This record gives sequence, C-alpha cells and structure tokens, in this order.
Amino acid sequence: MKIYFAGSIRGGRDDKELYLQLIQHLTQYGQVLTEHVGNGNLTEFGEDGPSDEWIYNRDMDWVRQSDVVIAEVSTPSLGVGYEIGKAEDMNKKMLCLYREQQNKRLSAMIRGNSNVKIARYETFEDAISHIDSFFESLK
Repeated sequence: MKIYFAGSIRGGRDDKELYLQLIQHLTQYGQVLTEHVGNGNLTEFGEDGPSDEWIYNRDMDWVRQSDVVIAEVSTPSLGVGYEIGKAEDMNKKMLCLYREQQNKRLSAMIRGNSNVKIARYETFEDAISHIDSFFESLK
C-alpha cells in the first residue's frame, strides 16, 4: 500500500517530531511516499528542491500514486488543504488527524467535508489508535 502523509511544512514546523513518529508508525501499513515531512532538518522555509513547480509536480504525482492519504491538520497549512482537496478529487480514502489547541480551530472546509474522516485526538497514543482503526476499516 502507498501512503501519502501530509503535514505542515511552510505553515509551521511545531509538530515535526510528531510527524516523524506518525510516519514511523505508518510504515507498518505500507510505503510512506512523503517521509521527508517528518525530517527534523526541514524548516518552515520548505525544501530546497529545484523549484516550487518541481515540488508541486512531484507531490501531485505522489498523491496520484497513493492508495490513502493521512493528514495531520492541527497546524493550518494551505498546502495540506490543497492536497486534501486534490486527493478528494481523485477519490482517495482519507484520514485527517486533529488535535484541539488553544486559539486554533479546524477549517470548516475540512470539518464539514463528509468525504474526509476526521479523528480528534489528544495524545500520540490516541492518534495511533485512529490510524489503526482507519486501516482496519479498509480491509
């Protein structure tokens, strides 16, 4: 199974350690195409790819290749929202993990979308439980 993991890069890297842990857990279910999202050296300035167009084309190719999309949406990110929208257009199965935070609310465009499974969590263990249930439901 090919997994597209989406998490904030240019929108903020406060959760980069969490992304890495989630990606490590996801590898038991298949190939995570976007392991770089958990890279601790990646900053909010993003990647040093050849160009933004190159990054866009690569990421859209990965979304097309993926069987499922797992997105951590606690840190608002235009890119993650865009990826979710494109994945929806491609009829991908999606799980969005969301942790309640003071002064932050999940976008109504994500929360109100019936094609996206939203899973609220408080702890890493809660997030893992939601991921495991999501993959179990795909069997």
